[in-house]
Amino acid sequence: MARPVTLFTGQWADLPFTTILTKAKQFGYDGVELGCWGDHFEVAKADQAYCDAKRAALKAAGLQCFAISAHLVGQAICDNIDARHAQILPDYIYGDGDPEGVRQRAAAELIKTAQAAKRFGVGVVNGFTGSSIWHLCYSFPPVLPGQIDAGYADFAKRFTPILDEFQKLGVKFALEVHPTEIAFDIASAERALKAVNYHPAFGFNYDPSHFGYQGVDYVGFIRKFHDRIFHVHMKDVAWGLGSEAGVFGGHVDFHQPSRYWDFKSVGRGCINFEKIIRALNDIKYMGPLSIEWEDGGMDREFGAAESCAFTRKLDFPPSNIVFDAQFEKKG
Repeated sequence: MARPVTLFTGQWADLPFTTILTKAKQFGYDGVELGCWGDHFEVAKADQAYCDAKRAALKAAGLQCFAISAHLVGQAICDNIDARHAQILPDYIYGDGDPEGVRQRAAAELIKTAQAAKRFGVGVVNGFTGSSIWHLCYSFPPVLPGQIDAGYADFAKRFTPILDEFQKLGVKFALEVHPTEIAFDIASAERALKAVNYHPAFGFNYDPSHFGYQGVDYVGFIRKFHDRIFHVHMKDVAWGLGSEAGVFGGHVDFHQPSRYWDFKSVGRGCINFEKIIRALNDIKYMGPLSIEWEDGGMDREFGAAESCAFTRKLDFPPSNIVFDAQFEKKG
């Protein structure tokens, strides 16, 4: 049985909830992954009646939902807070902008998000963590002894109580491993897991697009963290493009010809999704394939429909037989 193909609504938050449901169905999707911004899933309003109404709207549209996503609020929990965060956070989280106050309110909101997920009937909240040490990614001036350890300790201090609440609720937190987060490649993902003592509520929202241009083994990530893949994003990226702005982006906006890499509609970049599907089969992941669509050079409705068709055609269930066994004589 093929996996459900869903559309992440985070990049569609300018459209009302009912509109994106209609469009997702028209594009050919089985369901949606609802972003917790815009009116798609509002944590502050998510009492049982609200959650029931959302479920009824999904059912009426013929769509499913397996996860909600709290990337924006999650980003503020471990980050070095500045004016940039005011544009991504609700006013009641950003408040007066005092950094520690922002972090504390964001942490409380993520716990509320897990509670809302439980009422809504989903078992996964995808998101970011932020990082107090991302600015130390390139080690010059030389990073002082203990600075990186302190960053992971800060992450553990802030997230362990959150994860404990997730565990009580039976909800998983799936970090999208991504630059600017506490985990952005295989090595840092392993360190993040160790920092929270391999907490059972902590795992990953797998997204290959953030690995490929870094030179990280995006298929190897699946195999290494086979028991921690709680959700999957289908998102493509191309690299080896321009030669003026490198892996770090050169402070150049996306979709500029000088960039070394850029996000692409699914199937039009450099990611080998065939290898990903085979690896997901090997680890027995049968959850949704959620398309996070970003391509600055393509109409998004065209791209979303094309990406759905590409993913549906590419996906296939694992084998349930051993082929060489067919040669055995039956006694």
